[in-house]
Amino acid sequence: MADKQISLPAKLINGGIAGLIGVTCVFPIDLAKTRLQNQQNGQRMYTSMSDCLVKTIRSEGYFGMYRGAAVNLTLVTPEKAIKLAANDFFRHQLSKDGQLTLLKEMLAGCGAGTCQVIVTTPMEMLKIQLQDAGRIAAQKKILATQAQLSPQGGAQPPAEAPAVARPTATQLARDLLQSRGLAGLYKGLGATLLRDVPFSIVYFPLFANLNQLGQPAPGEKSPFYVSFLAGCVAGSAAAVAVNPCDVVKTRLQSLQRGVNEDTYSGFLDCARKILRHEGPSAFLKGAYCRALVIAPLFGIAQVVYFLGIGETLLGLLQHPQP
Repeated sequence: MADKQISLPAKLINGGIAGLIGVTCVFPIDLAKTRLQNQQNGQRMYTSMSDCLVKTIRSEGYFGMYRGAAVNLTLVTPEKAIKLAANDFFRHQLSKDGQLTLLKEMLAGCGAGTCQVIVTTPMEMLKIQLQDAGRIAAQKKILATQAQLSPQGGAQPPAEAPAVARPTATQLARDLLQSRGLAGLYKGLGATLLRDVPFSIVYFPLFANLNQLGQPAPGEKSPFYVSFLAGCVAGSAAAVAVNPCDVVKTRLQSLQRGVNEDTYSGFLDCARKILRHEGPSAFLKGAYCRALVIAPLFGIAQVVYFLGIGETLLGLLQHPQP
């Protein structure tokens, strides 16, 4: 591993392939996770992941489950490339003077998690607004209907709920840059660091050690199914471990609030209000959704990475067969 050359183009290809496949498969679950985490006890629209997905299809159609997917599909390539390449780089540097201990593996993961937030933070910022727009719109429609049925003030004439504009990722990015500058796209950076750095500290060493168990012999690659299972187990374990930080991050990065929902001034204020108003269990909202998202996403990523698809494609381009 220490002598393995780090190829950034290969990481871009591997990260792109893994990200495109993974995001396409699990994005609806990620949308459900965001909406479950954002709803507060005062206005609970969804009772579970399946309830959220069913209601989303009914109100927004099948493609409503993929709202915000374009942002992920666009930015997941550099995100995965940075994460994998940074982890390889730090592992390479830390193993030069001898054995790669567990502490050094954790330090390499810490470095990888710190580097990836350059792309992760704006990607999550835009994605969350798009994913949660349907929940806000549905909530306003319900409240408008309840107001019409209210006995106060006599019978109300039937009226359509006001249409809620659903901006595109380009419009959101432009508005944030104009109103808040580059810092607008990086709102929640601290919370993202507190989620992604511990995630990588847990994930990469756990994956490496689980994957090593399946090696036929020292120095040989594990079978692809071992890499896949190791990625799934390590990914889901790390995802659940950092879910409280993910809940806080999601709340902080949401620009639109539902009726009677709390606003937050920072990480500690958000964590305090969640604990006070919703209880400790609120920090586990969407945990099983996140595990279901991360497990196959990282399982697929590790299979693509360990099969060396990017390296193979680059080799064919550099040395085309006659």
